[in-house]
Amino acid sequence: MDVAYARSGDVHVAYHVIGDGPVDLVVSSGAITNLEVMWESPEYRRFYERLGSFARVLLFDKRGMGLSDRVRLGTLEERMDDVRAVMDAAGSDSAALMGISEGGPMSILFAATYPERTRALVLCGAEVKEETTDDWPWGEATREEFEQYIGLDNVVARWGKGLVADHIVPSRKGDEDLRRWFGRLQMQGASPPEAVVFMRMAFEIDVRNVVPSVNVPTLIIHREGDHVCHVGNARWLAQHIEGAKYVELPGEDHVPWVDGDEIVAEIQEFLTGVREPSEPDRVLSTLLFTDVVRSTERAAALGDARWRDLVERHHDAVRRELTRFRGREVDTAGDGFFATFDGPARAIRCARSIVDAVRPLDLEIRAGVHTGEVELAGDSVRGIAVHTGARIAALADANEVLVSGTVRDLIAGSGIDLAERGIHRLKGVPGEWRVYAVAP
Repeated sequence: MDVAYARSGDVHVAYHVIGDGPVDLVVSSGAITNLEVMWESPEYRRFYERLGSFARVLLFDKRGMGLSDRVRLGTLEERMDDVRAVMDAAGSDSAALMGISEGGPMSILFAATYPERTRALVLCGAEVKEETTDDWPWGEATREEFEQYIGLDNVVARWGKGLVADHIVPSRKGDEDLRRWFGRLQMQGASPPEAVVFMRMAFEIDVRNVVPSVNVPTLIIHREGDHVCHVGNARWLAQHIEGAKYVELPGEDHVPWVDGDEIVAEIQEFLTGVREPSEPDRVLSTLLFTDVVRSTERAAALGDARWRDLVERHHDAVRRELTRFRGREVDTAGDGFFATFDGPARAIRCARSIVDAVRPLDLEIRAGVHTGEVELAGDSVRGIAVHTGARIAALADANEVLVSGTVRDLIAGSGIDLAERGIHRLKGVPGEWRVYAVAP
């Protein structure tokens, strides 16, 4: 197999292209990956070669795994960056995304955030939320069960033995060749400590708030007896993605490439019938609002001329940080800024940098970050998510960055520490909102 590398920031992401069909299909696999080891499996190879008969299939190793740079494992936001880098390197302006298992949440987030680059979304055995809770009975485990399983000593004792094969492919239970292959994939994909970090991060992800923002043609395929990802995930997705086609197949295996002919046939029928999507008018976006604290008092103390000069210096400082973190300025009202980002972690880090950048000017700001679906109207952005972000920012104290619960659910693994600031009712916004403060 021929492996190429895409540059995503400072990280090299390994990818492999199969076929040359008219439709590009980017596959985000679940759990541990290694392109070379996976290609050794005849069933795996046959499945993707069949997809390659009608599409140009792009397979890649997640950052931190397999043949990609063995750096810190990436957040959802960084993994979206990696997908864009692979698409750019392969010359793909727009592609269908196929999210398998844990690759589902990233694919959902990508499709909602970048509809202009997402021709279609295919979710196969895809999860929504791993943790079983009172409001989500279809998870893989409760937090208590997960903590009992995830101990490093337990993972080290199992790693490389491929025992997970019986759980992932129950139709082949006891197949020693398959166990050995899975064991080799584990050893060549990631070390036990890296695997623990990845599994912990995956366990914290919850994309329920993002799913209704998906506005691209979507196919959901799930086996009714899937032992890893409960079929309830798929049925919920089918109910919450408008216009999605749902196909429920018999069987218990989690991976699509075992007895996958019917899955390939469904994907082929779906993709080859898809028309070019129209220009999107609604997308998922992360919104940042900032405002100078006690600005009226400062303006009165300084006088109009000196205050105008200070505001210009403040604006220059804010715009430098927006450029650094790839934010887009939408509006500036007085001493406040409204900007959008394609990822919540980047918006949070920008907000913290703005706090530091204006401190030498003897200014204090408050900031709020929220992720939600917005309506595009030329260069402006509008919708209930805009009001939500602005209201959250208004709750912040001096030099404080507050975020919504939606943002909290999307930044697992980012290293950003949050402290709960309670449940609030936001003026003009329905419902109650849990708010978190970002640690300095």
